[in-house]
Amino acid sequence: MMQRVFISIFMISAVFFSASCAAQEASEPLLVEKQSFTFNNYTTLGGEVIPEVTVGWESYGELNAAKDNVILITHFFSGNSHAAGKYSADDVLPGYWDSIIGPGKAIDTNKFFVISSDTLVNAFPNDPNVITTGPASLNPETGKPYGLDFPIVTIRDFVNVQHELLKSLGINKLHAVVGASMGSLQALEWSVAYPDMVERMVSVIGAGAMDAWTIMALEHWARPIKHDPNFNGGDYYEGEAPLTGITSTLAMITQQAMHPVIMNMRAPQPEVMPETALESVLNSTPVLDYLFANSANRASLADGNHLLYLVRANQLFVAGHEGDLASGLAKVKAKTLFLPATNDLLLQPYLAKQAVTILEKQGKNPQYAEIEGVWGHLDGLFSIPTKAEDLRTFLESE
Repeated sequence: MMQRVFISIFMISAVFFSASCAAQEASEPLLVEKQSFTFNNYTTLGGEVIPEVTVGWESYGELNAAKDNVILITHFFSGNSHAAGKYSADDVLPGYWDSIIGPGKAIDTNKFFVISSDTLVNAFPNDPNVITTGPASLNPETGKPYGLDFPIVTIRDFVNVQHELLKSLGINKLHAVVGASMGSLQALEWSVAYPDMVERMVSVIGAGAMDAWTIMALEHWARPIKHDPNFNGGDYYEGEAPLTGITSTLAMITQQAMHPVIMNMRAPQPEVMPETALESVLNSTPVLDYLFANSANRASLADGNHLLYLVRANQLFVAGHEGDLASGLAKVKAKTLFLPATNDLLLQPYLAKQAVTILEKQGKNPQYAEIEGVWGHLDGLFSIPTKAEDLRTFLESE
C-alpha cells in the first residue's frame, strides 16, 4: 500500500508508504485551519522591493496572555506550513511532524502555541493548501507573473517575512524555533538575525553554511528545469510549463533524500537484461518508472521558477549572510540543539558538526545528537520520534 507523505527539505512530496505515518493518528486528529497573512513593500536582503507579500500559516495550541509560549516551526524545501494535525478529519495523513507536535507530544500544544508559515517562493504554489508569493505571482506593475523579474531571495528573507507575521500577532519572543532541512537553515538564521527574540533553536538534518559540494549537488536540481525546451527563460506562464524538467528535478531530489538501503527496499528489484531496456535506450524500466512516475504526478503542482529560486536561496546560505560562518554564529544567544541524521547523504552530519564546533569555540555549549535510521535525509521526518524525549527535555529546560 502506498500513501502520500511529505519528502524532506530539499525534497518533494512523493508517494511512499510509511508505517510511522500510519501510527501517528491513533487518537482524534488535531484539526487546523490554514490562514493568510499579507503585508506591503518588503525589502529583500538584496535591496529590492516586493510590493506585496502574502504567505499562508497555521497554528496549534493556544497563545498565552504574555505571548511568550511560542514555538515557530520552519519547513523544508518542498514542504509548507502544514506541520501537524489535519485540515479535516478525513484527510489521509496529518502534517509532516504530527508525531512530535500535539497535545502531550514532544512539542506539547497543551503548553506551547506552535506556529508555522509557508515560505516565500514555495516549491508548490499550485497546491491548493499553499499560499505564497514568488515568480508565479502577478507583478502589480505589469499584471502578469513576475517570472525571473522576481527578486532573488535568501533564507534571511524567509525569516524576515516570518518576523513580520509574528509582529502582526503581537509576538516578540520565541520560546524556540525548530526546523528540518531547509527549515533548519531558517531556524539557525532566526537565532542570528533576531538573537534577543529567540530563546532556543533546534536544527534537524541541517547545516550552518553550504559548502562547495552541497552547492554543486543543489545545482543538479536546477539544470533540468533550465534546459527544458518549455522553460523559455522563465517566461512560460502563457504557454506550456517545463514539466519534463520539473519531473526530473523532483525525481533527483527524491533519490538524494533517501538512503540506498531504504530505496532498495522499496523500489522494484532490477530485472536482469530486461527486454525493453535492450530494445532501446529510450525505453524505461520498472525501477525508473517507480522513481519518475511519482514525481510526474506532483510536477503540475510545482513551479519551475519557484524551484530555481529555492535552490538559489539554499546555495547562498551561510548563517548571518555576511562575512564567514563564525561571524554569524557569534551573534547567537539562544540555547542550541543540533540533530543531524547519521545516514544523511544530502545534508551530511559534518555540516552540522561544523556549526557545533564553532559554537563550542565561542563558549556557547551547543547540544548535539545524531538520528539513527535507514531513511537517510528523511530520518529527519520519519525517525524524529526517536529523539522526542531529547527534544522535550531541551524545550522544557530552564
